[in-house]
Amino acid sequence: MAFKFESLKVWHLAADLSNQVDLLTKSFPVEERYSLSSQIKRAADSVALNIAEGCTGQTDPEFKIFLGIALRSAIEVVAALLLAKGRGYISEETKQKFYNEYEILCKMISGLRESL
Repeated sequence: MAFKFESLKVWHLAADLSNQVDLLTKSFPVEERYSLSSQIKRAADSVALNIAEGCTGQTDPEFKIFLGIALRSAIEVVAALLLAKGRGYISEETKQKFYNEYEILCKMISGLRESL
């Protein structure tokens, strides 16, 4: 692997979830394309991108900042999922699946931050 972030399990999970969120939003109503769909996709992408950017050539304190941003973006995804469920765009089962996965991801990000 050419880049340090590629060896991080937390990055792989974040990237996988981002791809799953992208697929999920394709089922949202067209009128949400530039609103909730866009917001949740950008937040999901932000998690993986901040992990990658932060671990590459940064000091540990700088990496912690990027991990903090990634963590906040993951929480934003969870909040957007709750909104999507409330608006009837996703089922309870789908919301809970992503909720559980993002809970694991948040714990992984927090654990990595604490280990630095």
